[in-house]
Amino acid sequence: MKYGAMIIISTVLGTLARLWMLRIDYRQYPGYPHGYAVHLALGFIAAGLGGLVVPALLADEYVAITFLALAAQQFSNIRDMERKFLTELEETELVSRGSAYIEGIAKVFEARNYLAMLVAFISSIGYNFFSWPGAVAAGIATSLILQQAMTEDIIQDIAEVKVVDLEFIGPGGANIAIDEVVIMNVGLKESLQHWKEGGIGIVIDPKDDNARATLANIGQRQAIIHDVITQLGVKLDTGVQDYTPLARLNLDTGRVCIIIVPIEPDEKWVKEAVENTPVLESSKRKPLATEAGQSAAD
Repeated sequence: MKYGAMIIISTVLGTLARLWMLRIDYRQYPGYPHGYAVHLALGFIAAGLGGLVVPALLADEYVAITFLALAAQQFSNIRDMERKFLTELEETELVSRGSAYIEGIAKVFEARNYLAMLVAFISSIGYNFFSWPGAVAAGIATSLILQQAMTEDIIQDIAEVKVVDLEFIGPGGANIAIDEVVIMNVGLKESLQHWKEGGIGIVIDPKDDNARATLANIGQRQAIIHDVITQLGVKLDTGVQDYTPLARLNLDTGRVCIIIVPIEPDEKWVKEAVENTPVLESSKRKPLATEAGQSAAD
């Protein structure tokens, strides 16, 4: 086949790019071999379609490019599949991810197939001009550029995180508070003792009004709690509500106050877990980009 080498090399490079982007971590599916295989197969298909574009144009087979429209529809179905899967898993989570976090994960998996397609497409252009060394160089460069462009903000970029002691106020010290914000009332003495012995407080101080609006989003706060307990564990079980981690907003300062009883109460790693939580795309707010927001800030 005249363009066989171009198609094969670009498809392989696009698939390898998808493998590189398919990071199995603590936050998201896939977390087991079957899910991994599914997404690699879809990445291979995406790369194959991307690798066919240039040969189709060179061979004046313009009808073949219409398959890209069909691919776009299929990759959109991937987002629906991921959303449905993770939503069903919510019932098994002690602390849920939240719908905002799930939607962000679903979008990422859809987008990464488009990226695999783009890497294969650029690789085939490189092959057309400079043979296989050009294809490899173009594929690697495109992957690195896309990786940098798709890097998401984390909490550390928009806020300062501090681990603080819990405050026990009110009659019998039954109200747990941070930063003058009462977060929970604990009626049982045994539960209150657990909070005093192993409870940790976290204060997230936004750097500007954009960050303040972002952290005010309930989905973003739920994502932070979920990431912390996923990494450090939580002393919680079904039907045991007294140890549920909670996040509350200081309405005067915009700070987010979180209380948690982690299995691993290491303050350094609690702080790092919060700082590395991604800023959800659906939670981002930019009031300072508007005239009204700037005037209010001034």
